[in-house]
Amino acid sequence: MKKFNIRKVLDGLTAVSSSSSATAQPGTRENDVIQETLQSEHFQLCKTVRHGFPHQPSSMAFDPVQKILAVGTQSGALRLFGRAGVECYCQHESGAAVIQLQFLINEGALVSALADDSIHLWNLRQKLPAILHSLKFNRERITYCHLPFQSKWLYIGTERGNIHIVNVESFTLSGYVIMWNKAIELSTKTHPGPVVHISDNPMDEGKLLIGFECGIVVLWDLKSKKADYRYNYDEAIHSVAWHHEGKQFVCSHSDGTLTTWNVRAPAKPAQTITPHGKQPKDGKKPEPCKPILKVEYKTTRAGDPFMVLSGGLSYDTVGRRACLTVMHGKSTAVLEMDYPIVDFLTLCETPYPNDFQEPYAVVVLLEKDLVVIDLGQIGYPIFENPYPLTIHESPVTCCEYFADCPAELIPALYSVGSRQKRQGYSKKEWPISGGNWGQGTQSYPEIIITGHADGSIKFWDASALMLQVLYKLKTAKVFERARGKEEKPSTDIVEEDPFAIQTLSWCPESRMLCVAGVSAHVIIYRFSKQEVTTEVVQLLEVRMQCELSDVDSPDPGGDQTPTLPTPGASSSPQENEAPTHPSTGSNSTDGPRDNIPCLQVRSSPLKQSPGYQVELVIQLVWVSGEPPQQITSLAVNSSYGLVVFGNSSGLAVVDYLQKTLLLNMGTTELYSPSDPYPRQPRSPRKARQPSADIPTVTSCMSSLSNLYTESVKKLRFSHFTLCDSNDGSNASEDRCKSPTSGTPSPCNSDDEPKQQNFIERVKSKSRRFSKTVANDFARMSWKISSPTEQKTDMEERVRRRRSLPSSKRFCCMRRDVRRSVSALNSNAKDNSFSRSRSSSVTSIDRESREAISSFHFCESFPRKTENLLSPSLLVGTTQGSVLVVALSLPPSGDQRLQQPVSISSCGTLVRLKGGVLTMALLDATGALLPPPYEPWYDPNASDEEKEKSRRRRPASPPSSQEGQDSQYAVVCSEKQAKVVALPSQADIYKHNITESSFVLRADVVQMAGASCIACFCANGHIMTLSLPSLRPLLDVNYLPLTDMRIARTFCFSNLGQALYLTSPTEIQRITYSQETCDNLQEMLSELFTPVETPEAPNRGFFKGLFGGGAQSLDREDLFGEMAAGKASRSLAQHIPGPGGMEGMKGAASGVVGELARARIALDERGQKLGELEERTAAMMASADSFSKHAHDMMLKYKDKKWYQL
Repeated sequence: MKKFNIRKVLDGLTAVSSSSSATAQPGTRENDVIQETLQSEHFQLCKTVRHGFPHQPSSMAFDPVQKILAVGTQSGALRLFGRAGVECYCQHESGAAVIQLQFLINEGALVSALADDSIHLWNLRQKLPAILHSLKFNRERITYCHLPFQSKWLYIGTERGNIHIVNVESFTLSGYVIMWNKAIELSTKTHPGPVVHISDNPMDEGKLLIGFECGIVVLWDLKSKKADYRYNYDEAIHSVAWHHEGKQFVCSHSDGTLTTWNVRAPAKPAQTITPHGKQPKDGKKPEPCKPILKVEYKTTRAGDPFMVLSGGLSYDTVGRRACLTVMHGKSTAVLEMDYPIVDFLTLCETPYPNDFQEPYAVVVLLEKDLVVIDLGQIGYPIFENPYPLTIHESPVTCCEYFADCPAELIPALYSVGSRQKRQGYSKKEWPISGGNWGQGTQSYPEIIITGHADGSIKFWDASALMLQVLYKLKTAKVFERARGKEEKPSTDIVEEDPFAIQTLSWCPESRMLCVAGVSAHVIIYRFSKQEVTTEVVQLLEVRMQCELSDVDSPDPGGDQTPTLPTPGASSSPQENEAPTHPSTGSNSTDGPRDNIPCLQVRSSPLKQSPGYQVELVIQLVWVSGEPPQQITSLAVNSSYGLVVFGNSSGLAVVDYLQKTLLLNMGTTELYSPSDPYPRQPRSPRKARQPSADIPTVTSCMSSLSNLYTESVKKLRFSHFTLCDSNDGSNASEDRCKSPTSGTPSPCNSDDEPKQQNFIERVKSKSRRFSKTVANDFARMSWKISSPTEQKTDMEERVRRRRSLPSSKRFCCMRRDVRRSVSALNSNAKDNSFSRSRSSSVTSIDRESREAISSFHFCESFPRKTENLLSPSLLVGTTQGSVLVVALSLPPSGDQRLQQPVSISSCGTLVRLKGGVLTMALLDATGALLPPPYEPWYDPNASDEEKEKSRRRRPASPPSSQEGQDSQYAVVCSEKQAKVVALPSQADIYKHNITESSFVLRADVVQMAGASCIACFCANGHIMTLSLPSLRPLLDVNYLPLTDMRIARTFCFSNLGQALYLTSPTEIQRITYSQETCDNLQEMLSELFTPVETPEAPNRGFFKGLFGGGAQSLDREDLFGEMAAGKASRSLAQHIPGPGGMEGMKGAASGVVGELARARIALDERGQKLGELEERTAAMMASADSFSKHAHDMMLKYKDKKWYQL
């Protein structure tokens, strides 16, 4: 209650501070108009489920009655699996590795032994398992545990060779101890080593088989407390397995041999075999092999026994993968595995060790996979795994989460993904089939998309706390693959995984998918239910230069460069189609690579199955020997038919309907001349007015050193603008050309103001660069002054230019200037210094660039003066600026495919601290406005079906009244969040999220019928802010950033859902919704279900008569406190578990279950009970009559003597 009050007080203080810092607006205040419904009571943070393969598994156990599989890991985690969709995750607090697991079969409990010498009892009768008891050994190291079936006494072997016994019910040690020096022969002078095996004789519970590492096996009599037999072998033992009759056992050894021993013949093994050893012809001992780490010996009633083993391969099989060997009769099958084997278990029909085992499957736990082999079919096929254990099939590089998707999406993805399933699986049902699904009411569709290092993308159905793969898309099919290292192209910018997914943008409503890879490529996909064959993959190449080198210039070679039509200009349709093959650029060894992409698009026809099919491939090309920068942000909009992507060089807008490049700009060119926000520091020295002569460029470049010196003396922030034109959209017309034609766009050298503006920009670049490297001036000043060679080279270029036509002369001039600045920048890189604030900012060049960090398509007001909604694009940068780009779209239909799209930059909307992470729009009532979209239609369907679907979704209110704001832009950066009113562009609310840390991921999400901002900070805090007032609603210190994997994959979704990759193989889902937390118990699956234990095997008449059956043992008489006494208190410490109360509840529920079963049994026997009642009444009447007759007889002969009878 106290915490609740403090939170309310903080909410009130935050609201007051936000209101005080907000800009006043004419008319009614926004917080009076918009009623916010989200409160702190709606939020609570908790983990829900964990999906994927257990990371670094170390042990495994199986309950043959409940049919539940448990897997322990090296980090102390427990993963329990039942039927498909039944999973559970638990964690030991110590984090020590789980070395062994033992089920209390059909009891709903599990014992775990850890590497820190502790054992724990888990209660599985509740949905969230908890520890009931713990026991921590102080003086002994645990090496092996054994819990006999239907026993409460747990045997624990130690590193010293001793065996201790623990009562599982009370978790107390017995005074009965088997000491190593009593188990081995007195004549033995060496220590036998740790205990590696413990098991009781299947036919006699009073006989305990103990295996020591050195090769000694002892059969210990528990009653007489002495060894009956000792079996010696020269090689170390790894495992032991009994025959079910208790007359033989098999040992696996470190030299790759298997020894079979008769219990009553300890002198030598009855049989010794080397399964994978080469048998010499002269009868000598076979060559030693690798150790057989584990062996299991299982018998069948109708045939030969099975012997399953791991390891034991010959040493000459270098590089061979791990194998599992199945020996059945005279046949030996060697099954290769993809990863090393951690453990394996043979699944049998009966839990009783003294009966025919009847094995039917083998569960093999690998380092990165779980395989179940069917022993009942020829060839030993594997079962189809229903668990989502293939998340890490290729390393996950990005992740997105979509909750409350359109209902028809999951069936559509499943229908196309079902055709991708492999063949050859076992026809039997999955054998791990225990547990029951949860009964939660959460029913909205959820989809998770993962991008991988091999270029694949997987769609997962994440509804109702389950996870199932729906569809897999391989983006690498679009490109040519190098067959060998010698064929690897020299243009790769990454050594490994050139197809890895960097980021993706997906529109669930239109099913448009756009992915960006690490090789600076973008692929646009459409969803289709029909198979097509694409003869030529559509390709568009884009030349993006870094910011310090300005943007792309006209090139006589006819390369793709951008165009930026003014809003009022009408550009003619593109004359040529987009190039459908890679452009031939300069890739000779003599000169730098230029105009060549990093990957080669496939030239042969591409067969595309139903599902996602390639619409367009966009590739960034090398520029003058410099590789393209990786793409940092991406967005697709189906309603506009546009894709936008950006990096540290700028942004590009592509019309994927017309397959043309619409815009290719540097980040600085997006700023308007009237921008009120200071961007970059520059020297206060006034710029000189250059003349129109070409040599002025040389003087401008040679004066960079003077500008540099001046900037060291005076450094202050001042207004920075890119150009002096009235409209920012005109700034790039002087360097653009048509995307598909080889002729330059109007770049008239007679236009004197444009040349002066260009010179001004060059000098502005110089000032900006000088400020960037001012702190390292002493080290770099000698490099900045131009050497004689550079001056001579510049003069030669000027001479060549004078002979060119005026139109080309200006273009070449600009290119040379850029090359000079580029060269200067490269010199600066050589002596760059690292900053300690971030590992990613390691040079002056990176420090100075402003990269694009986020995009948002919307219907909004691009300018202050506009009152009509129009298509817009919000652009966020790493320097905290949010820029607005206006889009002018032709009418839909044929005109949209023929007329060009016009784009104009409208300057800065708002500026924040830190890089911009996410943006969104709210309407006048505070409701979230999603980006416009086009309903999905099949691109391969008939024209009539296309026309029915291709209608743009109606946008929000068409206009805004004069003097009133009808929209609110929500912007969140690494440090701040702001709400800006539109079209007035006035700041309404501002909130500083963090000062000491920074936000890694932020999303505007919908929850409980309202919207909020969800943030994840690098210091581990998860926060939510209300909209539009930005009141803090939740702030929990959840997970400090310990791995960049978390930062790369953390994402929020609607309805209070979030996830991240907690390990390379596992996805952790969490919720920040109070409603979900309250319903979590109902939604989780149940592990324990009431099942009757199978009947014990029938001993038979003769075995029972002559003692040939299994011998039972009252262990209580041997190990109880009355007989064995108390154990030493210093040996181990008992720790009560936190799940004591839950354990009592679980036990109570177990009793209730027993009563329910008894009640059912009584109901089934109702008729028999009725008949029994009638018989009982008849017997009572008969007894009464008999009593009367007996009394009469007694009276008759009472007074007579015996001789009178």
